[in-house]
Amino acid sequence: MATIPSLPSRDDVARIARNTTDITGQLLDTAGNITRIAINTFDPRDGSGAEALRVLRQTTAELAEASAAPEAQEAFYRIVDTLTRLGVSGAPLAVHPVSEPAQALLTALGDSLLPVLDAVEPAVEEAAEALGELVDATSPLLPAAAGVVAGVLLALAPLIRAAADVLRDSSPELRRMADALTAALAPLVPLQVALAERAAAAGAGVVRVALPPLADLTEAAAAGLKAGRPLLIAGEEFVVSGLERLQPLLLVSASRVGKVARAGAVRVSAAVSPAAERGVVVAVHPA
Repeated sequence: MATIPSLPSRDDVARIARNTTDITGQLLDTAGNITRIAINTFDPRDGSGAEALRVLRQTTAELAEASAAPEAQEAFYRIVDTLTRLGVSGAPLAVHPVSEPAQALLTALGDSLLPVLDAVEPAVEEAAEALGELVDATSPLLPAAAGVVAGVLLALAPLIRAAADVLRDSSPELRRMADALTAALAPLVPLQVALAERAAAAGAGVVRVALPPLADLTEAAAAGLKAGRPLLIAGEEFVVSGLERLQPLLLVSASRVGKVARAGAVRVSAAVSPAAERGVVVAVHPA
């Protein structure tokens, strides 16, 4: 019969309440810091670019103060500097004429891919779950694989370093090669563009002509596959039954090979290891 658990004592209740109060206070302090940072960041009175950078720096300083670590402050300053550089270097790309076709291409790809993604979502989830199970099953091999990869990288490190030194010393020759290739390929670009346009036109005509026969061929293949479905199922059933019959034989063979391998390992270990000391035999005779 299951025992009824005892009720917590007054000291336990007081300790739980004290811990809950401490945790609540820490959460409120953290929420206050986050609120202060958000107010400083989204202050409507600061609208210029320099003021925005000042607000970002102040936000970074408050985050570093909240983390109470000089390393965190340095990391935050580097992040802000990197974001500023990315914004300055990426701003011309947003108004470049090339960005308009790119945006149209992304929009078309998104509109075309959304139905496909919705259709394959169950299969992708199933494949991801199966892949997770496979990784979980092969997890004992991961340390060995990591060791092999680490060894290969250590072995390749001197070669990569030597190649880098050679390329660094040969930078004038590499620059000459790049200039020669540029001078040789630059006149060919207009010709390649014209050939590409002609090839695109010819390819479009071939596709228009080939699509109706291809559709007829696909329908015929689908009809043949539908007619031969019983034969295909029978062949699969034959293969599966053959594997099921071979499974006991394979298990017995693997067991025998394992026994032979273990016996060989024991004999090799006995032959390689030093001879054990001989024991002393004590004989007891009756008086």
